[in-house]
Amino acid sequence: MKMVNIRSFLTLGTAATAVLSSCSQKDFVTRTSLPNIVLIYIDDMGYGDIGRTGANQYETPNIDRLAAEGMQFTWFYCPQAVSSASRAGLLTGCYPNRIGISGALMPWAVVGINPDETTIAEMLKTKGYYNGIIGKWHLGHHKEFLPLQHGFDEYFGLPYSNDMWPVDFDGVPIRLKDTTSNKMKYPPLPLIEANDKVGEILTLDDQNKLTTLYTERAVKFIEQNRNRHFFLYLAHSMVHVPLGVSEKFRGKSKQGMFGDVMMEVDWSIGEIIKTLEKYKIDKNTLIIFTSDNGAWLNFGNHAGTTGGLREGKGTSWEGGQRVPCIMKWPGKIPAGTVCNKLSSAIDILPTLSAITGAPLPEKKIDGVNILPLMLGEKEIVPRREFLYYYQRNSLEAVQIDYWKLVLPHSGRTYRGFKPGNDGWPGPTGTEKIESPQLYDLRRDPGEWYDVSQWYPDKVKELMELANRARADLGDDLTNNPGSGRRKPGSINAER
Repeated sequence: MKMVNIRSFLTLGTAATAVLSSCSQKDFVTRTSLPNIVLIYIDDMGYGDIGRTGANQYETPNIDRLAAEGMQFTWFYCPQAVSSASRAGLLTGCYPNRIGISGALMPWAVVGINPDETTIAEMLKTKGYYNGIIGKWHLGHHKEFLPLQHGFDEYFGLPYSNDMWPVDFDGVPIRLKDTTSNKMKYPPLPLIEANDKVGEILTLDDQNKLTTLYTERAVKFIEQNRNRHFFLYLAHSMVHVPLGVSEKFRGKSKQGMFGDVMMEVDWSIGEIIKTLEKYKIDKNTLIIFTSDNGAWLNFGNHAGTTGGLREGKGTSWEGGQRVPCIMKWPGKIPAGTVCNKLSSAIDILPTLSAITGAPLPEKKIDGVNILPLMLGEKEIVPRREFLYYYQRNSLEAVQIDYWKLVLPHSGRTYRGFKPGNDGWPGPTGTEKIESPQLYDLRRDPGEWYDVSQWYPDKVKELMELANRARADLGDDLTNNPGSGRRKPGSINAER
């Protein structure tokens, strides 16, 4: 395989965290009780892609075991329904538009996560955690934006999405098919080692090995750091297209390639669990399992399912932003429980702060402490509101409790369009919302029935939330810049 130096490659191209709880925070911040933390972020896994939420023609026994031994969150949202933005929100506890990150950063992007922002890794380092990331980063590929500059001690993985290379989704180099394609701009896809050097330039066969390769590295990380407090961020590239699966799972599911890939992802979770148990550190380890956004529906049988939720990735409908989430922490999180309270990946940072006693970021964040929910305190409601931003900075919907107001906007739609029969990109359409639409998500999670005419007071209440959001975070759709937004990092500012 061709070896490339990373330096040459890089030239291409409502903080509301104080929640009263009957359990004192001091119970979680003593040195001896600090848990190891394993955060697993799957790419493009839809709400219905695991056994507990409706997967069919394949099984996910290890993920289902996590839920049986932990807590399943049924009302859990990604920060935004696209890759870079979602990861920015997860790692900083902010709506991604607050910190200037939107969409999916391309290999020629000149921006990335700002060094002034505090990541989960940087926060945990103040408590002596050793931090590793294995898998997809996607918060800037230039050296100043990479994980080692943002609190991580080790890094092995891709700097961005696995489809950002000069190869079509069927594995054929794009130069042999369409020299006018945008994919002609992409450099070879690098696999970056922890020392900031590129490992191998991936081939299609390498993508088939990617899940196993990440898993082996994750197991090694746990083994090497089992005698100290560690934070492992395992950000799988799958089930993002192009799908890749090892021979040990190829053809094993009845659903086809997507089912095979999900089976291998589930196997990966099982290997993590077995390793923790082998070294008897499972009881002092918090595992968080979730997805960066909903299923990418226009990839036909190479995509998953939203479990009946409307639309998918790239939209602010429920199928784009409501994702599976399971947390396991023996002796702390009651086993076999379900949480149906509103929560989001932006809440993970402040929650880990509450658990470890690590100081919160100095800058304003939007996440809330959901530790009481994890402990099974059913009367606590840490979060009542959620904002659905998309595009660069467009406020497309707002939610209070179970009421969601979809605001006028134009966006992608899959409903009524037939995906490509061979599993490659199928057609999508544009849907224009002309006036606010109100949905009662308790009764209508599929967002089929606009009930705005029957609940004018709810529409008014939600519009007031939208106006508060616009004053703080802005809204391109109403030409409001917002007063609370911060700039991303930029190589132009450094050079």
